[in-house]
Amino acid sequence: MTVVALLSVAPVTEGSMGAEVAKAVDALEEFDVSYETNPMGTVIEAETIEELFSAARAAHEAVDGDRVSTVLKIDDKRTSDGSADEKVAAVEQELGREARSQ
Repeated sequence: MTVVALLSVAPVTEGSMGAEVAKAVDALEEFDVSYETNPMGTVIEAETIEELFSAARAAHEAVDGDRVSTVLKIDDKRTSDGSADEKVAAVEQELGREARSQ
């Protein structure tokens, strides 16, 4: 089974969040997950929901601050082992082009 999620971890702050977000992303290295960061969060793929939750928790705990906001959106398609890349490829096949602006 492959579990795919979108994780967004950020301190509630007025200034730049870059350094704290980098701590959250770096925390994922301790887990057997693959990930890709984008401007809105980090897409994570794990073999199990337990591994996904452990990685997300570590990312949340890695961020310093008096208040940390974390959003985790999970796609747990239990009848398929499709990866995030395969999901994007299916959309691109329907579009007949890359799923991004030219």
